[in-house]
Amino acid sequence: MRDRADADAHAFFVPGRIEVLGKHTDYAGGSSVLAAAENGFCAVACGRSDRLVHVYDATFDQSERFEIAPDLAPPPGRWVNYPMTVARRLARNFPPRLNGADIALASDLPPAAGMSSSSAFMVATFLALSAVNDLPARDEYRREIRDALSLAQYLGCVENGQSFGSLEGDRGVGTFGGSEDHTCMLCARPGRLVQYAYCPARFELQFDLPGGLVFAIASSGVTAAKTGNAMESYNRASRLAGAAAAAWRAATDGAEPHLAAILAGADDAMSRLRSVLRAGSPPSPGQAAGSDGLAAPDLLRRAEHFFAENCEIIPAAGEALRRGDLEAFGRAVDRSQQLSESLLGNQVVETVFLARQARELGAVAASAFGAGFGGSVWALVDGERADALLAGWKHAYESACPARSKGARFFTTGAGPAAFELG
Repeated sequence: MRDRADADAHAFFVPGRIEVLGKHTDYAGGSSVLAAAENGFCAVACGRSDRLVHVYDATFDQSERFEIAPDLAPPPGRWVNYPMTVARRLARNFPPRLNGADIALASDLPPAAGMSSSSAFMVATFLALSAVNDLPARDEYRREIRDALSLAQYLGCVENGQSFGSLEGDRGVGTFGGSEDHTCMLCARPGRLVQYAYCPARFELQFDLPGGLVFAIASSGVTAAKTGNAMESYNRASRLAGAAAAAWRAATDGAEPHLAAILAGADDAMSRLRSVLRAGSPPSPGQAAGSDGLAAPDLLRRAEHFFAENCEIIPAAGEALRRGDLEAFGRAVDRSQQLSESLLGNQVVETVFLARQARELGAVAASAFGAGFGGSVWALVDGERADALLAGWKHAYESACPARSKGARFFTTGAGPAAFELG
């Protein structure tokens, strides 16, 4: 740990994300209801006088070294992809030279389990490198990043590779996602559920977590790494949403950038969108019909899911929370879970079992969350009964899915705070 620029250390906590509702809505301009977990990443960083970044993962006792430089080539599918992508983007967006850092991190989040440990890792890396280089003092930073919400949007673009204002994009980590995860991590409110909309990100509503209730989390043991085994499935859901919007624009000469804008345009917009997607659209010049693997029935199912989740389920669930009607809230969440199975198609048998079993054990509501294709399930339960429910949940899962249960984790968390600096 030599060649430090000074002896000052910066320490941060970045929470994991619980997506209560809003499955695959953010990148299509929709809304999501979120809570921060009390579990997350702790990071400590010391600046260096050279350009070397040394990242030590204390959880798995592994480390990597690389220079903070604009020509970095992060290896896909490996954990170092995340901090290297952050370092490369910062080197490109804030030239001419940035200093490196010694960064140590540890996490109590289950990895690749739908709680967005990868995004938390990237946020923690950014906060560390930003602190040692005092990025908020730079004009180019202040011109585009004014608050926690705009920072969340920028970090979403770091991950997906898009430009953010004058801060030019690059490849990102390889996923085509939005800024939901980063918004939750930087803008969550302790003891509350928050609702944000995206493209651009903006606050909509907040709800007190009903008194006495906590989240029980079951990590299924089915890993779903967004830049690994789940990347193609995740990106296909994103491409379907984009292709459905593109089909609408081609048929109507419209300029709506995403599904949310289309559906907000008129009361009969969904009916008209169905007609467009059922009719199909001609391929773009030079493209053979169907060559992208996105058939008209797939586009229609994707649009139907977005409409139900964003325009029906989330408003109904919010109204139920405002009334204090937990039974109605549970029914809305049940519908979200069912449609993720039948329309979105991002569930596996393990997450389907866990969601249904939690409800049978008396949870107020339960749903799989995150990108899907594995991952975790949340259940909202009475805190006084949480230990008993966890025990029953775990026992049932061990009986039903003995092989997967060996890698599963069961724990509880409240709705925690957003990321913060310690000390």
